[in-house]
Amino acid sequence: MHLRGVSRPFRPKSGVQQAIAKDSGCPLLLHAWYLDDGALAGPRSSLCSVLKLIQELSKCEVFSCKGLSSFPPEMKHNLEEVGAVDPHVAFTLLCICGGFCKRVHLTHTTPPLHTTKAFQIFDEDVRKCFAQCTAVDTSDHAWHQARLSLSRGGLGLRSLTQHSPAAYIASLCTSGFGPQSQHHLVSATQMFNSFLPPSEAINAEALMLTPVTQKSLSSKLDDYLFKVADKARLLSVSSPHAGLWLSVTPSEGLGLHLDPSQFQVAIKWWLGLDLSYGSCCPLCPEIALDPLGHHAVTCKRGGDVVSRHNKLRDILAESCRRAHLGVQVEMGNNLTNHSHTRPADLLVPNWVLGKPAAFDLSVTSPLNPTTLLEASVTTGVAALTTELKKHLSNDTKCKELDWVCVPLVVESYGAWGKEALESISQLASRLATCSLPLARPRKSQWFLPNSTGG
Repeated sequence: MHLRGVSRPFRPKSGVQQAIAKDSGCPLLLHAWYLDDGALAGPRSSLCSVLKLIQELSKCEVFSCKGLSSFPPEMKHNLEEVGAVDPHVAFTLLCICGGFCKRVHLTHTTPPLHTTKAFQIFDEDVRKCFAQCTAVDTSDHAWHQARLSLSRGGLGLRSLTQHSPAAYIASLCTSGFGPQSQHHLVSATQMFNSFLPPSEAINAEALMLTPVTQKSLSSKLDDYLFKVADKARLLSVSSPHAGLWLSVTPSEGLGLHLDPSQFQVAIKWWLGLDLSYGSCCPLCPEIALDPLGHHAVTCKRGGDVVSRHNKLRDILAESCRRAHLGVQVEMGNNLTNHSHTRPADLLVPNWVLGKPAAFDLSVTSPLNPTTLLEASVTTGVAALTTELKKHLSNDTKCKELDWVCVPLVVESYGAWGKEALESISQLASRLATCSLPLARPRKSQWFLPNSTGG
C-alpha cells in the first residue's frame, strides 16, 4: 500500500515513519520512504496495524496496490464541488487540484493492471466535472483534444487510464528490474500499446536494455492523438503561447478572467466544437456559418473585424505608454505616390537603432482557403504569410519615412507571428523595467482569447 503526505517536515525516517517501524506488530517486507510518501508491503496483520496507526494520526491517504476499484468517495465529491463555482475558476481548479497531477504518485508506483477500473471511473468523473463547470458537452473527437497537453493544443486534462502505463514503465526503467517487476513491465507495455497502432508499439525487452522517460512515452501517445484532430486548427492552437490563457490565474483584478459566456465560447472554439448551430450569418444571409466559426471571425460586414483590430491597437498603445514610449496612433497618411493605407497603426519612436517602428496589427485565420493546405502541415503558416504581405505592402512606404516596418500578426486561434512575439517580449521587458517589483505587467494578458476575439 502507498501512504501519501504522512509526515512533515520532510525528513526521512521521522515522526510517522519511526512509529510505523516500531509499532507495526511484525516486520514489514518493504518500508521505503521518499520525503512524506511511503510504500509498505508485508503480512496482512502488519498492514492492519499500520492502518490503525495512520487512522489515529489522520495524516494520509491510503491506496491498495492491488485491486483498486475506485477512489474514496470524497474525491468525487470534491470534483462535484468544483463544478459549482465560476466556470473559468472551476476549470483552473480542475486542472490544478483535481486532475492527473494529483495522482502522479499512484501512476508511478502501482502496476496499471491493478488500477485500470479506478482510473477509468476517475477519467469519466473528470469529464463530467468539465461538462458541469463549463456547460460544454464534448464529442469524443473533441475530448481527445482536451486530453492533450497545453503544448499540443489540448486543455491539459490528461487521462489517467492512457498515461498510467507510461508513468509506471518509466518508473521501472529508473528503479531497475527484478523478477516480479519484469512481469509488471510486460503487462504495462501491453496496456500502453493498446492505445497505439501496431506500427507504433514498443517492446518490453528493448525497454530493459534502453530505459525511457515518461515524457517520451506520453509524447508518443500525444503524437498519435494529434493526428486524429483537424490539423490546421490543432497546429495553430498548439503554437507557442497560444494556450497560455488556459493556465493563467483567473484574476479579475489583473484582467485575466473570462465571464461564463466568454469562457464557454472560448472552450468550444478551442476544441473545434460546432458554433454555428446550423444558422446563417445575420449580415450575410446567403452564407451558412461553418461549424469551426471561420466566417464568424473573418466576416467584414458589421464592423466586428474593425472593432477587434482597434481593441488590439488600443491595448498595445496603452502598454507602450506605460513603458514610457512616445507612441502615436494611426500614422502615415501623408505619403506620396502610394495607396491611402497607413503603414503604422502605432508609431513607436527609437525602437530599432534610433529608428521609429511602424507597428501594423492584423488578425488572420489558419482556416483561410488560400493557406489551409499549408497550415495543415506547418505551424504558423497563416501568420507568416500575412507578415510577408505586410512587408510587401509597407516596406517601401516605411523606407520613404525612415521607419522600420514591424507587422504584428496573430492567428484567430491565438498563434502569434514571429515578429509579433519578438516585439511583445521586448515591450514586456521595457514594461518590467519601468514597473515596481510588485506591479510588473503580465505578458499573459496578450494571450487571452478576448484580446483576439473582438
